[in-house]
Amino acid sequence: MFTGIVEEVGSVKVVEPGRLVIGASEVLSDVKVGDSIAVNGTCLTVTAHDESAFSVDVVPETLRRTNLGDLVAGAPVNLERSMPAYGRFGGHMVQGHVDATATIRSIESEGDALLVVIDAPSSMMRYVVEKGFIAVDGASLTIVHCDNFSFSVTIIPHTQANTVFGSKQVGDSVNLEVDIMAKYVERLALSVRAPLDTADEL
Repeated sequence: MFTGIVEEVGSVKVVEPGRLVIGASEVLSDVKVGDSIAVNGTCLTVTAHDESAFSVDVVPETLRRTNLGDLVAGAPVNLERSMPAYGRFGGHMVQGHVDATATIRSIESEGDALLVVIDAPSSMMRYVVEKGFIAVDGASLTIVHCDNFSFSVTIIPHTQANTVFGSKQVGDSVNLEVDIMAKYVERLALSVRAPLDTADEL
């Protein structure tokens, strides 16, 4: 479990088939092989590490679901260690299970902040509500506005300086993870209605 509060921006050192090596500092302070680290919001398992980098395996399902396949050496990535049981919950419940990728449509300055509009798959937008949470490349953000095909978020100066959003451009792909509670509610509602629908048919 993660919170969507990015701890640092790492740098991709090596890209190989099925493997990434990522340079970091903060997330390495207590890392062990087998630990989970979210890379651009994708929960990955540490397979090796030294004092300046860690390695993770990247399987085909991960590449299908995320933007990790677009990474090249030198690319910045958001990093967050899994949340300790005694930690503060500063963001929202993030599993590190990316639901889909989306595309940045526009970036506009609003004072010191940035208003970012993101085009998302319509299948994801039913879980997106104004003032709700969404994880974008692993960062917990509040939704400013949404319609059936897109949503907007405000990126404050701190987030610009401490996440990959400081270097994002129009057309870039981002990972999305919607609020897990919305998906549970939908599933429960469908399971409750199904027996009634069946009874009506009989």
